[in-house]
Amino acid sequence: MKKGVTNSIFIISIISFILIMACSKRQKVDLIVTNATIYTVDSTFSTKQSMAIGNGKIIAIGTNQEIDSKYEASNIIDASGKYIFPGFIDPHCHFLGYGTSLSNASLSGAKTWNEVIERLVAHQKEFPSEWVLGRGWNQNEWDIKEFPTNDLLDKAFPNKPVFIVRVDGHAAIANSYALKMAGVTESSKKEGGELIKKDGKLTGVLVDNAIELVRVIIPEIDRATKEQILLKAQENCFEVGLTTVSDAGIDLQDVLLIDSLQKTEKLKMRVYAMLNPTAENFDHFLSKGIYSTDNLTVRSIKLFADGALGSRGALLLQPYTDAPNTKGLQVESTESLLANCERAFKAGYQVNTHCIGDAAVRLMLDNYSKYLKPKNDLRWRIEHAQVVDPQDLNRFGEYCVIPSVQTTHATSDMNWADERLGNRVKYAYAYQDLLKQNGWLPNGSDFPVEDINPLFGFYAGISRKDLNGLPENRFQKENALDRKQALMTMTIWAAKANFEESFKGSLEPGKWADFVILEKDLLVEPESDLPKSKVISTFVAGELVYQKK
Repeated sequence: MKKGVTNSIFIISIISFILIMACSKRQKVDLIVTNATIYTVDSTFSTKQSMAIGNGKIIAIGTNQEIDSKYEASNIIDASGKYIFPGFIDPHCHFLGYGTSLSNASLSGAKTWNEVIERLVAHQKEFPSEWVLGRGWNQNEWDIKEFPTNDLLDKAFPNKPVFIVRVDGHAAIANSYALKMAGVTESSKKEGGELIKKDGKLTGVLVDNAIELVRVIIPEIDRATKEQILLKAQENCFEVGLTTVSDAGIDLQDVLLIDSLQKTEKLKMRVYAMLNPTAENFDHFLSKGIYSTDNLTVRSIKLFADGALGSRGALLLQPYTDAPNTKGLQVESTESLLANCERAFKAGYQVNTHCIGDAAVRLMLDNYSKYLKPKNDLRWRIEHAQVVDPQDLNRFGEYCVIPSVQTTHATSDMNWADERLGNRVKYAYAYQDLLKQNGWLPNGSDFPVEDINPLFGFYAGISRKDLNGLPENRFQKENALDRKQALMTMTIWAAKANFEESFKGSLEPGKWADFVILEKDLLVEPESDLPKSKVISTFVAGELVYQKK
């Protein structure tokens, strides 16, 4: 009997020892996230339950049991069945510009010109400033869909300069005080821009390059203020699940500031910088090749071929349906565009060109074709690609040109786009047709033109409806994306558009642990509920950077 008991104790001891040794062999990691539905967005679009994270990267991902048996951590997050997605990437936005706009008067959604004036007056009372600045007005949302004149601005602000930018950033209106300060008169001209007049007199409306006639005299924001602007923009972006932003048009000093803030870990947002084509930018960066850190990539330039559809600056092959006297504006000469393409090509830099009208798209496809061979991997991009002539559609695939789109532009423009384009509207916002050219495409927001929330873009892409659920029959529904496509456009395909798919955009071993936890499942949630879905928490390199309160 004693012998049997002794043997039993011995066996139990051996088993206990083995279990202890097995446990002790588990690899220590910084963080384990468990009990989740993880959409990896890998090549098979697999779902997992748990992942182990160390040194900011994903060590392993699998079932709860697989991760628990091999890894241990003092920091364990039980996701309680919530949904995890790769950190969202906005492949075309204006990060610094958005932050700047937060301190100015918000004019988005104003239903009349009078309401715009009222908002400006109220903002000045609360936040008095040397210049009255604002952004977001949109005459296409008013009963009278015409550009305003600055008469009411002059009455409200007779002794202070006013400069307010249209929602698209391609038109602005200045009061007479600001025009006088800038030396702008009826005889002023600007190549690639237009000064709108009425009865031979300036209305104050400036389109595309003409905006610079006044903007150039607005005092520059100091470095300390810019730092606060960037940090506030970061805070808001993390709240909606963004972990990487592509700033479409940025200058040397601002890139250096971002780099400095990232290196001191004040700025944790990852940034893909598209350089403005200035001599200073080119001399500093292109002459030295690609610049890359864990958080910042500089390897592309941003060009402009035309303006915007809403302000009739988009360059069309045929005249505007509602303005037969104009085809829009080419805002940079063909010679200059080609010279910039040449410089970028020789430096191994990506070229990303703003093209909204079909003539602008054709112009840049012609220009790109001088440098791009079939089946290249240079990933030169057409930003927006809103109106594409059917004859040019296949050229995106032929030269591997990437259409970089913004699905919320379709639902923002749909109520008036046919007025501008007539029958051509059926070739506009054709995201499914564009996706087929290369088998992938990135989708951003162009914020602050649109809202920063990437879930609004996801919803617009699959529903072709606005946030009010209209139109019920969906705007050109044949070009809607499916849910998997929509998710990929703001994760792995957005990363690919930035040459960053090897280390972000999906949740796989070896990649950065940039991820977002959502309360809703984007792949199955009722369509109408998608815009209301909230981010629970956002992580960059395995670090919590936002937690819903």
